[in-house]
Order: sequence, then structure tokens, then C-alpha cells
Amino acid sequence: MGILMVNALMMASPYGLGSTDAPDASALDRTIEGIIQTLMVGKFYLMFSFLFGYSFTLQLASAERDGASAVPRQLRRSLGLFVLGALHAVLLYIGDILMTYAVLGLVLIAVRNCSARVALRAARILYGCLSALLLLVGLASLLMSDGEAAEPDTESATSLAGLVADYRGDAASVVQANINQLPDMLLATTLLSGFVFAAFLTGLHCGKRRLLADTGSHRTRIRRICVIGAAIGLPGSLFMALAVSGPLNPRWAFPGEMVGTVTAPALTAAYVCGALLLMETVPGARIAALFAPAGRMALTNYLSQSLVMALVFTGYGLALYDRLSPAVVILGALVLYALQLALSTHLMSRHRYGPVEWLLRAVTLARFPHHHDRPPTTR
Repeated sequence: MGILMVNALMMASPYGLGSTDAPDASALDRTIEGIIQTLMVGKFYLMFSFLFGYSFTLQLASAERDGASAVPRQLRRSLGLFVLGALHAVLLYIGDILMTYAVLGLVLIAVRNCSARVALRAARILYGCLSALLLLVGLASLLMSDGEAAEPDTESATSLAGLVADYRGDAASVVQANINQLPDMLLATTLLSGFVFAAFLTGLHCGKRRLLADTGSHRTRIRRICVIGAAIGLPGSLFMALAVSGPLNPRWAFPGEMVGTVTAPALTAAYVCGALLLMETVPGARIAALFAPAGRMALTNYLSQSLVMALVFTGYGLALYDRLSPAVVILGALVLYALQLALSTHLMSRHRYGPVEWLLRAVTLARFPHHHDRPPTTR
């Protein structure tokens, strides 16, 4: 759901989430974007990355139970993810994460035998180095004069107008617009890949220690992480929202993004630990049961979200790109997710896998999954 809220605003307009100032943005628009910036931007892709690293240990255990070699399986899985990601980026949404997961998954395969302690130490070192670099770059940007920071960019405005026309055009112009943006998106993804891999390593650490399978014995630590993560992550994210989508001087936008990026892992950790604590309660268990079917087919839902939004916003369908306010976009995204919850519950009551999960599993195993095949579990 968090991924959908962010992607919806990004797919709906070139001004999504304040990356570029919308000329006619209302106070409500800014408020909606500020809420999404504060609570969601930069947090949920890290949560998925953590779960990717954790599930990697389950994949290794599954291969061991089957008496199969884990490396060929994981290489095929990475190849499958890369192909899906490439198609996703070119045809539907340029902000794909699957290709990054596929490439970094190769590094995860290489370090699969490291100890839990080494994995966590490496994650901390990687996060620390990247955070220091980004904060220094953000601080350096403040040395620009106000005039330089706010200098209008005529070429950028022309480019945005062309992007709007392309996304409202025919299918060929939509695909071409996605392809044209690939270099910039690959650069941005490369810069953030360090945080993704740090989350991979953190998930690998937790998976090797089976922390999600026995949260009861770690309840005190989980509570502490939840409180500290929120205390660090929320102020950093709020500052980012005020700088990017709020009233702060434009010169603070870039430093704000850097601070938000650096503090996002703390808030992500708070979300994860808060969810674990919530699920130990009776109401929380009911909430978990409601969301679980969508989680079992998260890849199918992720790609189908992009398909639906492409049909709504681009020339594939209604061509409403840059024609809907953020409030309407978020409302539509919530409706879409509610429908996905209902459909996921229906499908998972009758099938073991979602459609794309079944396809990726077939590629991973190099055979069609049998009826008795079970997905990896934490218990």
C-alpha cells in the first residue's frame, strides 16, 4: 500500500511529490504530498528490501530441504526478476525496483555464507558511509546563493511539457517516454542502491537468526527499535516534507531530500517493529489476516498496480496524466488497493501462488511448480 501511494503520485504527474513545483498546486495538494513525503516516501522500498534479504535465507533453506544447489536457483530467480523489471520499466513505470533487486541479488548470492554478525556489521558500515556522503552533499548545496537555488529553468519546463504530451499520446510515445527517462532513473537507482543493499544485509542478518520466527523473545529490543526509529525518522521525514513540498525556501529542497533519505531507514525500522508488536495483539492478528493474502502475492499486486495506473494516466487508456489533483489520485489509489485486497483474498483461498509468483517460481525451479510445493515460511 505504501509503495502504491508513492508510485501513484509519481505516475500521475511530472510534478509528483514536489520534485518539481507544480504551477497551480493548491494548499490541499501540498498537504497531501507533504503527508506522503513524511510517512511513505523512501520507507516502503526499504521495507521490501529488508524482506527480500530475509526471504533469501528462506530460499536457501528451501533448496537445502530439496537437496538442490541454491546458487543456480538464485541465479535463475535474479534473471527472472531482471526481465520482469525491464519490461515493467519500459512498458509501464520507469520507477521500477525489480532490476535493482535482481542485480544486487547477485551480490547477495556471493555473500550468502557470511555470518549474521558480519552481515549486520557490513550493513552498518555501508549505511554510515553513504549517509555521511549524502549529508555532506546536501550541506554543500546550501553554499549556493538563493538566486542560484531558485533560478528558473526554461529547458526543464519545456521538457516537462513534452513529457506530458508523450504520456497523453499513443502507446508508442508512452514507451518512448519511458525509454528516454531510463538513463536518469538508472543513475538515481544506482545512488540509492547502497541503501537497498544495506537493507538486504539487515534482512539477511535477521533471517539467519530467524528473528521473525520468534519475536516474543526479542520483544524488548523490538520496542526499543520502534521508539528510537520513530524519534529519528519522523523528524527527518517531516523536515524533508517541509523542504520539498512545504513552505521552506527552495534552497532547502535538496538538503531536505538528503536528510529524508538518511533518516528513512530509521522510520522503516519503526514501521517493521511496530507491525510485529501489533500482530501480537488480537486486533493486530485480525489486521494481519486481512493483509496476508495481498502479501502472499505482493509481486503480482505491485505489477498490476502499475498496469492499472498506466491505463488511467497514459495514452494506453484514459490519458489523465497531469489532469488529476493529488487528493483524487490518492483516493483512487486507496480504492485500487481495497480491490486488490479483495481479489488477493479470493485468489489465495483457491491457489497457492499469485500468477506472477507462480511464473517466477517456475523460472527459479526450472520446472512447473507442483501442487505439493509450498512457499517458504518463517515457521
